[in-house]
Amino acid sequence: MYTFPFELDEFQKEACEFINSGKSVVVCAPTGAGKTVIAQHAIHRALAENKRIFYTTPLKALSNQKFYDFGEKYGTDKVGLLTGDTSINRNAQIVVMTTEVFRNMLYGTNFGAVADNLKDVKYVVLDEVHYMNDEQRGTVWEESIIYCPTNVQIIALSATVANADELTNWINTVHSKTELVNTDFRPVPLRFYYFDSSQPNRLLPLLTPSGQLNSKIKPEKHQWGRHGKNKQKSPVKDVIRNLASQDMLPAIYFTFSRKKCDEQMEKCAYMELVTPAEQAQIRQFIDEYIAENPHLYANKHIEYLLQGVASHHAGLLPAWKNLVEKLFQKGLIKVVFATETLAAGINMPARSTVISSTSKRTDSGHRMLTASEFLQMSGRAGRRGMDEVGYVTIVGTPFQTPEEVAELVLSDANPLESRFSPSYSMVLNLLQRFSLDEAKELILKSFGYFSAGSRMTPLLKQFEINERERSEREFICPHKLTDDEFLKYDKLRHLYVQNRQTYKKICKQEQAKHRPLSAEVIAFRNSNKEMLERLHAYPCDNCNRYKKHSKNIEVLGRIDARQAKLEREMERQRDIYWNKFLSHRSVLIDLGYLKDDYPTLIGKTTSQIRSENELFIAEIIFSNVLDGLTPSQLAAVICAVTTEDLRIDLPFIPYSKEVRKTLNEIRNVRRKVEKFQKRYDVEAPCFINPYFSSLIELWVEGSDWENITEQIDMGEGDIVRAFKRTVDVLRQFTTIDNVPESLVFTAREAIDKILREPVDAD
Repeated sequence: MYTFPFELDEFQKEACEFINSGKSVVVCAPTGAGKTVIAQHAIHRALAENKRIFYTTPLKALSNQKFYDFGEKYGTDKVGLLTGDTSINRNAQIVVMTTEVFRNMLYGTNFGAVADNLKDVKYVVLDEVHYMNDEQRGTVWEESIIYCPTNVQIIALSATVANADELTNWINTVHSKTELVNTDFRPVPLRFYYFDSSQPNRLLPLLTPSGQLNSKIKPEKHQWGRHGKNKQKSPVKDVIRNLASQDMLPAIYFTFSRKKCDEQMEKCAYMELVTPAEQAQIRQFIDEYIAENPHLYANKHIEYLLQGVASHHAGLLPAWKNLVEKLFQKGLIKVVFATETLAAGINMPARSTVISSTSKRTDSGHRMLTASEFLQMSGRAGRRGMDEVGYVTIVGTPFQTPEEVAELVLSDANPLESRFSPSYSMVLNLLQRFSLDEAKELILKSFGYFSAGSRMTPLLKQFEINERERSEREFICPHKLTDDEFLKYDKLRHLYVQNRQTYKKICKQEQAKHRPLSAEVIAFRNSNKEMLERLHAYPCDNCNRYKKHSKNIEVLGRIDARQAKLEREMERQRDIYWNKFLSHRSVLIDLGYLKDDYPTLIGKTTSQIRSENELFIAEIIFSNVLDGLTPSQLAAVICAVTTEDLRIDLPFIPYSKEVRKTLNEIRNVRRKVEKFQKRYDVEAPCFINPYFSSLIELWVEGSDWENITEQIDMGEGDIVRAFKRTVDVLRQFTTIDNVPESLVFTAREAIDKILREPVDAD
């Protein structure tokens, strides 16, 4: 075993031993417990054995960070980087990449043959494997594990999850011998505090030594202002003052709104959190950093950095966030106000974390944080080797009771849930390499299918409850009539009552007109009398249990209907992934992308595309609507089809006539794709949202960044992200097969003009 300059914890030793014995391993441990040491052990083994190792992360920012860290540690010649838009030293012994890139390599279509991609690779580290829970991208981790060759050892590093054993058993089934190392050990234990605004000068321990809620904590009351508006005062300064006075800084203050991050930073600006010497260090670091990144020169947040506070969220420029991270790592920033995205693996350990609320607003209203979300955020507290204890402070709000907070703190992590979802690209890639039956085998290897048992548990439980209710409802007829015989009587009885009412109505009408009853009416009356005699012949006619028998049959009918519905749902859950695969396949067959279950020429091109809806992008390319566009127009059009629908109403910013005409033609393409998707019940979005189109058009034509940001009231980081998504698809135009040469040249020119400062900074 490689010797580290410090004593390893037991769980680290155990994981390293499994790696030494040639097994794959799942390491499930709290945030900050030291999982990276296990990856480093695998790196040392790879270097010693002259083999290669891939290190995958969910985020490009994390990949960049690991690339620089490993470069410093092992030498830049030994480390490579592969992300969607970067390729550095790709044949190095240690290659850091996003998990998407690794998955794409395993498909062996647009990255070259799988054997070449994985030549001499002995280990793959899947960092932050709990991202399998991610709604949009979770499927990437499942595909990576399913397609990873069995001779490659997987080192899966995960935060705490409830069903780590289930995940391990699945990898053991679909990949190779895999062991679980599961620990709740935290090298720096956490202490939990509560800020109660009625006691603003102290932080109260949340729990008693026996683990009960502290009885001194009072629930927050709503404070109403004029016109019934909520007039809750922000407690942020009081919270930070308490942390500072008790030597609990530096802190990450989590809040769920970018706007609030900035507002809270401004409120805490002049609290004298840094010394004059620290302020001088900050100023020197900023000056050196801005010399390399001059576009940050006029950033209005510089004055706050000098006060030791900063905000960190997706609306900020990437280079600015990088500056904040570096200053925080040096201990010069005392409080960072951040959205929860900061909890996702960025190396910014703190002595304290503050959670501004345990509920958050979503598209469907407010909801409590999940246990796993809370663990991710609170786990940032406590720096190994620097702090004996990490502090977590929860701020009281009227939207949560202290009891709910205590329950959340004491909750176990949530289980991993499968987000496996077949896409057009997956269907085409699998059928390019495998037969339909082999593809089905692979789909049935998904964690979703493997864990279907746990998804089916509530359905099976309900099925049993219904069956029990059914058996308890068994009615024994005193006259030994079957339910069918009873229903025959019941039907006759209802018909008789209906006919009698009809006869009475006719009699009334005829009487009013002073007419005698016709022969037909008399015959109708006589047949009704015969029906009554038939009814009298049934024992039910004067049975005092008739109503109970009738009610029982009605309830049993409802139970049977519920059972039939449950059976249909269970059948759907069993085959949900394969049925989705077949639905996507049907759309591809109808549109000519598959023939005899093998991709056609246009199908092969589409298999190389990576987007929300690969088919939609392919249809746009092959419909020739992009022909003849200038680089700025092409960028504007692609920006529109890669920008998802925004949740806010924003003013329309006009773009060029050519862009408008092309987008109108693309709307026809969308109608065509949606028609086929609807036919086979496929849900894949076809975005046309030109909100950023005019901005990227101006940018490609040479406009300066200040002019771009003046056009709209939106975070600079959002604009950069929209531009980079556009670059991602434009770059694919230059690498995938069968794209017209003129479009390739235009795309290259557009990319070059988009990727200038500050858009090109990571």
